Amino acid sequence: MKAKNKDLRTGLFALIAVTVIIFIIGLILNKPEPIIIQGEADAPEVRVSGKIPGRISMFLVDEGNYVHAGDTLVIVESPELNAKMEQATAAEQAAQAQNKKAKKGARRELIMGAYEMYQKSLVGVDITKKSFDRVQKLFDKGVVPAQKRDEAEAMYKAAVATANAAKSQYEMAKNGAEQEDKEAALALVDRARGAVNEVKSYMNETTLIAPSDGEISEIYPNRGELVGTGAPIMSIVDLSKIHFNFNVREDLLANIKMGTILKVKIPALNNKVIDVKVNYIKAMASYATWKATKTTGQFDVKTFEVRAEPTKTVDDLRPGMTALIENIKF
Repeated sequence: MKAKNKDLRTGLFALIAVTVIIFIIGLILNKPEPIIIQGEADAPEVRVSGKIPGRISMFLVDEGNYVHAGDTLVIVESPELNAKMEQATAAEQAAQAQNKKAKKGARRELIMGAYEMYQKSLVGVDITKKSFDRVQKLFDKGVVPAQKRDEAEAMYKAAVATANAAKSQYEMAKNGAEQEDKEAALALVDRARGAVNEVKSYMNETTLIAPSDGEISEIYPNRGELVGTGAPIMSIVDLSKIHFNFNVREDLLANIKMGTILKVKIPALNNKVIDVKVNYIKAMASYATWKATKTTGQFDVKTFEVRAEPTKTVDDLRPGMTALIENIKF
């Protein structure tokens, strides 16, 4: 009887032990895994390009070099642009010569010649006036007929007209071109100068400079290759503005707000944990991030882009490094 009771107790203990083990296993299997949000480091990038097509003549930097705003990066050669500069310069010189001619007026020899002709015509007026006066007196006395008097008067009037014409020619030579002609010549100079300045502005594009501080992340063409207008030549990444991007479902945003300080682990830096501050939250395009959950009686979940910046400078942090958000209650 005692042996039977002992076996019964042993079996009961074994059943209880098995039940406990199964319960523990069930708890382990049903225990929800911790939610880890994964993102990566990123930094603003600027692409350097030129306004003119040409051939890469020389690179003054290499990939990985750190540059400052204003540093010369690359020289682009454009023979066509040099030819346009020569054309524009020649057109400006011709326009300036025309403008000087308009301002200066006629040559000194022409002015003197016109002046002499004017003086000669005045002498003719004086002579014909005296002849006319003598004939008029004789006509008044009845000595000469009216025809002689009319001929003398006609010669006098013709001499006066000739003198007036000579005076006009002299004044024209002395005053030079008309005001309208001078203004037109000056406008041609301004137009030619504008063309030269335009070509000069394009000439400046043959030497490309760094628009900001940063590191040369990539150089696209090789030396000697042709590049088109606006074609990117190299990229500069600003490591001083590095940040982290995370894609977070909206049902996990309860404790992530603007200004929230999060703990982020960087596997590439020996799992270093740093503090980051959330400064950007925006819903992403629904066609790429929408998740249907209505079949389980819930709502359709959207995904938000969360951006955060380190609160302190992190040494050796590079764009593309993985970042993990852990130990946050969702």
